[in-house]
Amino acid sequence: MAQKRRRSSQGGKDAFWENRYNKVLCGVIAILVIVVVYQYASLRALNYQQSFGKRLTGINTPLSTAQLAVINNAPDSYFETAGQMLLNGTINNSVGTGGLPHKVAAITFNGKPSVIYFGSITCLWCGENRWAMALALGRFGSFSQLYKGYSSFGDYDLPTLYWRQDNYTNYSVMLGGFYNSSYLSFLPIEDTAPITGGFYLEPFNTTQQEINATGNAPYITAFNYILKIGTFQGTPYTIWGNYVVGGADAADFGNSPPKGSNLPLENMTHQQVLAQLASPNDQFAWTEYAGADIYIALACASINNTAPICALPVIPQIEKTLGAGQ
Repeated sequence: MAQKRRRSSQGGKDAFWENRYNKVLCGVIAILVIVVVYQYASLRALNYQQSFGKRLTGINTPLSTAQLAVINNAPDSYFETAGQMLLNGTINNSVGTGGLPHKVAAITFNGKPSVIYFGSITCLWCGENRWAMALALGRFGSFSQLYKGYSSFGDYDLPTLYWRQDNYTNYSVMLGGFYNSSYLSFLPIEDTAPITGGFYLEPFNTTQQEINATGNAPYITAFNYILKIGTFQGTPYTIWGNYVVGGADAADFGNSPPKGSNLPLENMTHQQVLAQLASPNDQFAWTEYAGADIYIALACASINNTAPICALPVIPQIEKTLGAGQ
């Protein structure tokens, strides 16, 4: 009874502090709920249709059979038309922005010259570049899988292809893809970082340590070769047999060269890109094929033009323009 009376005698003071305590406690609980909900929503982000500029929609999902066929079965006539447009200057977008190729000794695996790719999933230019790379590689072999991806939120959030289901939340390196060819070996090396940030590339020594730790001899050799020849200037970086391309194939982000902060490609879905590649009728699609033609010409020059695609009339012309095969 005495204890009850003491509490009662404090009257309004006890009630005041109890009210303050309850408010603080409710505030803390509300913050914790917000944090938990935010983390839960982040984990479930793949299940929501997100606005352009912040997309994770469909990330890491494989292309359908029909979508994959757009890459693997692109008609030779598309490459011929785009190549002629490239040579006669009727493509308005910039093609060949990686500069003239630098000739090197080809690294071979399983008796085939290698296409070595080093890029970053966060990279805007890598995002654009993979479309043309995939089209080019599809003329020498085929992909059994390709995956939907994006460049980073801070680097235009472009729809792109991933060679495999990439880790887009952690800093690491991803190796390999699902490609088969009788003419070329394909060795993709992808630096990964959270795409919710901006462009990021790990230091070379970190990437080298991570690749060495896998014990995967072809990729260890490929990355050591990149370091040895010393021609790296940025991502994307590719070696097509005997030829280094020191940058992207094109500045292909829409139907005209980019002039401002808005890139039409960032407002497109994967299906829209693939639909344009399936029936090219604009500058964007023809530029992707023209960029692919550059890679095809370099690969053909490295295999003595033995693949059927090398017989297209435009390919030797592009080889000559690039100074390849000499």
